[in-house]
Parts: sequence; structure tokens; C-alpha cells
Amino acid sequence: MKKKPIILGIESSCDETAASIIQENDQGIPIILSNIVSSQVNVHKEFGGVVPELAARSHIEKIDLITKKAINESNIKLEDIDAVAATAGPGLIVCLSVGLSFGKAMAYSLNKPFIAVNHLEGHALSPKLDSKLNYPYLLLLISGGHTQFLSVQGLGKYKRLGTTIDDAVGEAFDKTAKLIGIEFPGGPQIEVYAKKGNPNKYKLPKPIINRGGCNLSFAGLKTAVLKISKQVKNKQEKYDLAASFQKTIEEILVKKSKVAFKEFKNINKKNNNNIFVVAGGVAANKRIRETLKKLSDKEKFKAIFPPINLCSDNAAMIAVVGLEKYKEKTFSNLNFSPKPRWPLDEKANFLKGAGVKL
Repeated sequence: MKKKPIILGIESSCDETAASIIQENDQGIPIILSNIVSSQVNVHKEFGGVVPELAARSHIEKIDLITKKAINESNIKLEDIDAVAATAGPGLIVCLSVGLSFGKAMAYSLNKPFIAVNHLEGHALSPKLDSKLNYPYLLLLISGGHTQFLSVQGLGKYKRLGTTIDDAVGEAFDKTAKLIGIEFPGGPQIEVYAKKGNPNKYKLPKPIINRGGCNLSFAGLKTAVLKISKQVKNKQEKYDLAASFQKTIEEILVKKSKVAFKEFKNINKKNNNNIFVVAGGVAANKRIRETLKKLSDKEKFKAIFPPINLCSDNAAMIAVVGLEKYKEKTFSNLNFSPKPRWPLDEKANFLKGAGVKL
């Protein structure tokens, strides 16, 4: 029987040092043999955000240990690995360089193919780790650094339908948490606070909600939260502000997803199997998952989410892209350079900054 491919994935784009080993089973579904993630929360907590130099230093200190742990937990011999996949972008260049260099060195020493992976493509394919996922599908990528709708036509084939023109939704969550007084990383705690609050207490803006197609904007919402936070007097009002913010984000995503559904169907008129994938760190928000699942059911789309533990940055999602590329024999040279900016749709216009017209 032909041996099923085994892929080692390495991730170091921001503040998680991660390594994973996956192997495809007889049904063609990737099985996670190990998935080790080392968080740097304690490193950056006192600064209220990620400090690139400290993050890179932590990656250097941990990446060898984390990779060894992934190999040991997988019960796979190092020489049985068929390829090494590492995140090459987008991300913080000082952090990317650590994992990318380590992955190249591993591939070279093992005399195995090396695969440079787009971190965003890792999120895009992450649901493949626990479900059958056929192309094409509509992707909503929501994370700390990215918010965009894409039509995924195939491996490496993306058409952007909409994007944020300023802040990412995950950044809006983190900044709101900081304004309310929640310790870093505060974004995930907004949902916890929101459960105790009145979502109708504060009327918050929904920038470009009725224009710009399925492009999004969160800067104005963040500014409104800043103004209100200065008047918040007690814990209950913090809960109310969190709940109002959570509700506003849900309403924005619902409205823009409806537009994206229509655009996706126009592009893929011959496709009868409408699939809506929601991935990225913010996809772990249970309220957002429930809201978008209800919308999908109503609009006759099948909603697919990665498991919650695979929404945030991890190496299993990098390995699954590596697996797909390995099967197509799409390998990278060992001189592949890190890309701090690496859009999935390289033909799409850059839509950020003052003067953006919608």
C-alpha cells in the first residue's frame, strides 16, 4: 500500500510559536498527529500588545523545543516526514523569518521538499482538518489583522469580493477590550462581558453599512467606543458597552455577508453547492458563529467553521496547505523570502488609508 504523505508545519507569523504534523488518511482527510502551540501572552501582557522584537526572540528560544515536542507526540520518525511547510507571510517580518528559516533548514537537512505557505491560505483551508470541503466556496476571513470576503475557486485561486478599508474586526475587538479595561489579549473576553450586558444600551455606528458592496469599516465604530468609554462609570456599564459592541459587529457582518452571498452566486452561477466558510481568530466567537449560521440557513448556504481550537494561529492549518501543495508537487525554493504583506488575491486593489473611494 502506498504511504500516505506526512507533512510538518511551522508557524511563527506573530506571537504564537507552533509546529504540527499531519497525515492524510485513506479517505483523503488530513489527520492531526500533533499540534503544539506556544503562546506569548505573558511576554506581551505588560505592553498591552505584541512587541515584534520580543516576539521574534521568543520564537528563536522556543521553535526547536516546540518542533521536537510535535515530532515526539506524533510518534513519527523524523525521516518519515515527506515535506516541510512553513509560514512565509503575511505577518511581522522579524517573526516570519524565524519560522521560515527553521523550516528551510529542516527541509534541507532531511533532503525533503520545502513549501512556503501563505498564512491566510492556512486559515482559508483550516476547515479541511475536520470536514470535506469542495471548491468553490465563499470565505469570510476574520482575524486580528484581516477581514475580507473571498471567492475560493481552488488551491491558490482567490477572488476578493470585499475587505476592510481600515481596521480588521479582530483589531476592533482588541482595542474595545483595552478601552473597557480588559487585560491583553482582551478581544475574546468581550464576548464574556457581553453576556452580562444590555446590547441595546448604546447606539453604535455601522460605517459604510449601506454602501461599498461587501467592503467593511470599523474605525468609526472604534472611535465611538472610545468616546463612550470615557463616560463609563461602573462594571455594569462596561458589560453594556461590550454587549452593544458585540451586537453591532454581528449586525455589520450579517449585512455585509448578505451582499457577499449575492456576489459569490453571480461569480459561480454554475455552482449549486453554496458553501460559506468562516475562519480566523474571530471565528472562535460563539455569538458570531451562531449568528452567521442562522443567516446561512436562511440564505440556503452551508456554513462551515474550523474547530474553535483551530481558529487562532496554529501550525496544523499551515501543514494542511502544505499537504495540498505536496499532492500537486508545488514546491518552493530554499531562497524564498518572507513577505510581510502577501494578499491571497494579488490582483485586488489595496483598499486602506485616507482617500479610499467606495
